[in-house]
Parts: sequence; structure tokens; C-alpha cells
Amino acid sequence: MSEQQKSLLVIGGGAAGFFCAINAARLNPALKVVIVEKSNKVLSKVKVSGGGRCNVTHNCFDIDELSKKYPRGEKFLRKAFHWFNVQHTIDWFKERGVELKTENDGRMFATTNTSQTIIDCLIKEANTYNVELLMSCGVKAIDANENGFEVALESGKKMIANYVCIACGGFPKQSQFDWLLQLGHNIENPVPSLFTFNIPNNKIVDLMGVSVEQAQIKIIGTKLQSGGALLITHWGLSGPAVLKLSAFAARELANKNYDFEIAVNWLPKFNEQSLQQEFQLLRQRFSTQKLYSKNVFGLPNRLWEYLLQISSINNEMRWADLPSKQANMLIKNLSNQSFNVKGKTTFKEEFVTCGGIKLNEVDVNTMQSKKQPNLFFAGEVLDIDGITGGFNFQNAWTTGWIAAKAIATT
Repeated sequence: MSEQQKSLLVIGGGAAGFFCAINAARLNPALKVVIVEKSNKVLSKVKVSGGGRCNVTHNCFDIDELSKKYPRGEKFLRKAFHWFNVQHTIDWFKERGVELKTENDGRMFATTNTSQTIIDCLIKEANTYNVELLMSCGVKAIDANENGFEVALESGKKMIANYVCIACGGFPKQSQFDWLLQLGHNIENPVPSLFTFNIPNNKIVDLMGVSVEQAQIKIIGTKLQSGGALLITHWGLSGPAVLKLSAFAARELANKNYDFEIAVNWLPKFNEQSLQQEFQLLRQRFSTQKLYSKNVFGLPNRLWEYLLQISSINNEMRWADLPSKQANMLIKNLSNQSFNVKGKTTFKEEFVTCGGIKLNEVDVNTMQSKKQPNLFFAGEVLDIDGITGGFNFQNAWTTGWIAAKAIATT
């Protein structure tokens, strides 16, 4: 490296780190770019996400709507998405021979249906622009000086760089951010996001595998609620409605130590009151038919039978003979069934944390630290996290690209 040649050290070989490194190297060929990765694998979340297909982004082109998918970081990203958004992501990959397709739920994947396509594209780009990759290379400390940064590795080796971009992902513990505190930054305490709800000792788990396309779920005692598909598992409840709620309620549920009560409306078109009125019509319309054989709401049969059972309604009961006590129990269980949640389970391998570098300490237009010149951040190390569906990767591409452009043109 010549004396005049400037260098960028990217800490973290995930989606955000790679995207920053390869775009900076492409935009400024004179820049020496090195990625250091703590583990012996790069792009590991890209590999496993979306069931091994990599949910690259989401088919959401309206910036206001897109930014609402982030429980932490909505206002910050509303500005950032003007620089690089979903359309830019689609175009970027298309220019490199990777076509994306949209599924019914809005998630976007490579048409090849394998995450390896995305990994190969990013690695090919790194090779094209001579990005150096150092594996099994953990960072212990970063010291800023007048020429840039001295980065101490866990191996004892030291590296010098003019620019540093930290893209190491989120950490589950506050103490794991300690090496960043030396740079004068403050950390929003990390807590898990995107998790499923454990409901021990409840018969609902006997219905594992049953899913409902539309349900409403709310956390009792709060205003937090979410709608969407709900899946019953052998430990409790999962599916998009739960995952979305877990993200928006991440801090509140951590404060409750994951011990809280939820109410589920299996028929979100109704509330208790409107369902009472509906039941009067159903009694007349299906008077001679048995409730067990007439699943009037189109719920999965196993769920309908379970709700009848816990409402003390026997197999022979006809609609006309339904006593008001049992009718009221069934109405409550259909529209406002409560469950005690005790504990959580990480959703697949997609471990996401909320928390990280405070956003008011980072310039949204460059991803540069407001406290330390030539220090940049990208991805989940920032206090940004999205709901499931490709939104966390979009954050990685957006923040990585903005940092790259700022570094390449400095």
C-alpha cells in the first residue's frame, strides 16, 4: 500500500459489512478495503434466512410505509431510504445478474430460490474490486488518532486504517458493546426482538400445526396489538402476528421478564358485542344443526372443536339448544381468549436484537459518527430493527450503501 493510498477497515462480514466494503471499493478504486470477520464464516445470516433462500427485501416502495416496519429506527430510516431503498436494492442486484421475485406476502427472493445466489454475487463483487477478507479475526479495541484508527485484534496484531465502518451486527448483552464505548458512543440496552410466545400447561399446544390466516392478538394492560396469520406450535403461539407484536413490544416484554397475558381474537371481523348479535342470527339459521358439525366461521376444524370443548359444549349440542352461559363462553373464547405467556423462543435462526448505537449520535446522510470523524456504522449494530419479511436486510443494504458512498467520496 502506497503512502498516499487511503484504507477502509470494515468490522463484520455480514450483509451490511459486505455491502459497505464492496460499494466503497467500487466507487473509489484507489481505496484499500479490508473486511475483518470474527468467525470463520461470512454472510452466515444471509445463508440461513428465509429457510435458506435469503429474504433479500420486501415489495414495499412507499418510503413512509416501509419505515413503519421498523419498531426502532422508523424516523431515521425514513430519511435514509431517500438515498437507498427497495427499488435501489432490486436494481443493484439486477445489474449484477441477480433477478428478484415477489411472493404473495410481499417477501422478495432471488428467482433461483437459494441464498447461495446472493452470497456468490456479494463475494464475486468483493473479488472484482480487490476487497481483502480476513476471517477468525476478532476486534478487541479501536483507538482513534490524528491519522485515523489503530485497531487491536484479539490475535495481538494491530491494523491501521483511515476509515472504520462497524458492521458487526447486534449483540445480546450490553457488555459486548464495551469496546465501542471507548469511542464515546452510547448504547441503547439490547433486548431480543422477533420471538415466539411460550404458553406452558395449556391445551392449545395440542393443536400444534394449526394456523389461522387472520387473527388479532393484544398484550393485556397495554395498547400493543397486532394482526395477521397466527400459528399454534408445540410450545405456544407463532406466526407473523406474534413476531410483529414481539418486535414492537420488545422492550416492554423484556421489562416484564417475558411473563405477561395476551388476548387472542380468532375472528377479527367481530368483537364480543358484534359476535353476540351474530350468534342470535346463527341460532335461527342453523337451529337444528349441531355446533360440532356446523363450523360456521370457517376456522380450522381442530381449533373450532377445541373452542367448543373449553366452552363446555358437548358433541350433541344443537344451535337452538345452546344455553346462554355456554354461548357467552364461546363468544368470549372466539373473540377475546386470554393466555398466560411465560417465556419466549427465538424464531428459527433469525436472532435479532433491538438496541445498539444511539441513532442521534449518527449522521443519517452518511452513517458517520457525530462523535468521531471517519468512523461509520452500518446494519444491526445501530439501534434499528425491523419486523420479519426482509426488512432487516433492507436496513443492512441501505446503511451499508450510504456509509460506502460517504467514505468513497470523502
